[in-house]
Amino acid sequence: MDWNAWITLFEGAWVTLWISGISIALGIVAGFGVAVLRNARIPVISKFLYYYISIIRATPMVTLVLFLFVTAPYLPIDIDRWIIAVAALTINTTAFNAEIWRSALATFSREQVEAAKAAGMTRRVMLRRIMLPQMMITSLPGLVNEMTLLIKSSPAIAMVGLADLTRITNRITAVTYEPLPPILAAAALYILMIGALVRLQRVADKYARRLAM
Repeated sequence: MDWNAWITLFEGAWVTLWISGISIALGIVAGFGVAVLRNARIPVISKFLYYYISIIRATPMVTLVLFLFVTAPYLPIDIDRWIIAVAALTINTTAFNAEIWRSALATFSREQVEAAKAAGMTRRVMLRRIMLPQMMITSLPGLVNEMTLLIKSSPAIAMVGLADLTRITNRITAVTYEPLPPILAAAALYILMIGALVRLQRVADKYARRLAM
C-alpha cells in the first residue's frame, strides 16, 4: 500500500474511534440510569425498560442502524447521518450496559448503606466513596467487554454512508485489487484500539480498588 492509502485508513479509523467513543460514553451513563430506574421498581417504567432491553439486545446492529435511517425522514426535524450512527450505537450499548450495571447494583449489600449512614456519611459521599468504587470493580470487565463488542459492531454505520475503517478498507481493496495488505492494516488498527481499552481497564481497576480501600 502507498502512503495515501495509509492516510485514508487512518481517517477511517478516526471515524470509527470518535463515533464509538461518543457512543460508549453516552451508553455507560445512560445504562447506569436505566439500571437505577429498573431497580426503583416503578411498575410502568420497569416494564417498559424490560422490553426495551430485551428487544434491543435481540436486534442486530445493522438492523437498528437501517431502522433509524429509514424512519429519520418521517421525523419533523432533519437528522444528520452522523447523529443516526451515534444514536444507533448508543441505543444498542445502553441496553447491554444497563444489565451490567444492574448486576453490580444487585451485589451491593444494604448493610453497607446502613453502616455508612450510621457513620454520618451523606448520600453523595456514600456514592463516591463506597458504592461507585465497588460497582466499578464489579462491572468494569463487563463494561470493557461491551466496549470492544461495540467497536467490532461499528462497521454497521457504513450502511448510512459513513466512511469508517471497514468501509475504507473495502474501497482500497476495490481499487488496488490487493485485499491482504489493507485488511491486515485494518486488523492492526482495530487491535490497537481494543488494546488501548484493555489497558484503560487495568488503570481504572487499580484506581477503583484504591478508592474502595
